Amino acid sequence: MAQDKNISPLAWGLLALLGLIWGGSFLSIRIALDEVGVFTSVAHRTGWAMLILWGYVLLRGLPVPKDPRIWFGFLVMGLLNNAIPFSLMAWGQLTIETGLTSILNASTAIFGVLLAACFFADESLSVRKGIGVLLGFFGVATAIGLEHLLALDIRSLAQLAIIAGTISYSFAGVWARKRLTGLAPEVAAAGMLTGSTLIMVPMAWILEGPITLALQPITWLAIGYYVVIATALAYLLYYRILAIAGSGNLMLVTLLVPPVAILLGALVLGETLHTRAYVGFAILALGLIILDGRAVDAWRRGK
Repeated sequence: MAQDKNISPLAWGLLALLGLIWGGSFLSIRIALDEVGVFTSVAHRTGWAMLILWGYVLLRGLPVPKDPRIWFGFLVMGLLNNAIPFSLMAWGQLTIETGLTSILNASTAIFGVLLAACFFADESLSVRKGIGVLLGFFGVATAIGLEHLLALDIRSLAQLAIIAGTISYSFAGVWARKRLTGLAPEVAAAGMLTGSTLIMVPMAWILEGPITLALQPITWLAIGYYVVIATALAYLLYYRILAIAGSGNLMLVTLLVPPVAILLGALVLGETLHTRAYVGFAILALGLIILDGRAVDAWRRGK
């Protein structure tokens, strides 16, 4: 996991902005689901964002790949990083709170480290990383509640769907490193969204009927937010932070998203979370901090 130990004020500002943006995405998705189906909401998200990013690519004059193997890579990436996790998480949000969804979503980094260790020789699981991963798993289990896992009711299934979505995100990271290196980030994001749109539009049409544009203003406002701000702009912001701060520092955004989502869920939707959700997030956050490594290094230097 590449990491620059020093984070500039600009990088901190962009990280905070990305945390705010992604924290608000959970609320906007839940609002849109009041009028549109799960697959339709995802089709809107990928389709409109795809058009925006391809427009950006063309304005920048970036080269568009012509190799069919790259386009196949985009299709698989769109499936793993958009179609599967967006759909699973949207379905899960029909049952569980937006704040809890954001907490479980933060486990993406935990699964990412574990899968990287399985697939890449240079990402071995050190003792420190192993402790971070174990704490992350314990935090997720605490947030869900073991009694809910054993019950296998609709709420536990919704939470497991969110976790499955985070695992799909992690597999997407492996796929991107193996098959999509060397591309401009904007082109990779646009290509990925093209792949997911080719999957989601037919799926939404078949399972939920024709995609209509006759929606309530509040629904369009929600869709507009998670398309323009939380997807298209967020991807550009994500790659900007990656370039100036490194992937290790970028992982810190996972700690900033849940507090925003929890606050918005409480203020707008009147959500309240069980105490175990906060305890689970605290344990998960500790696991992420250990994975990051800087706090451990500072503690060692201070001994």
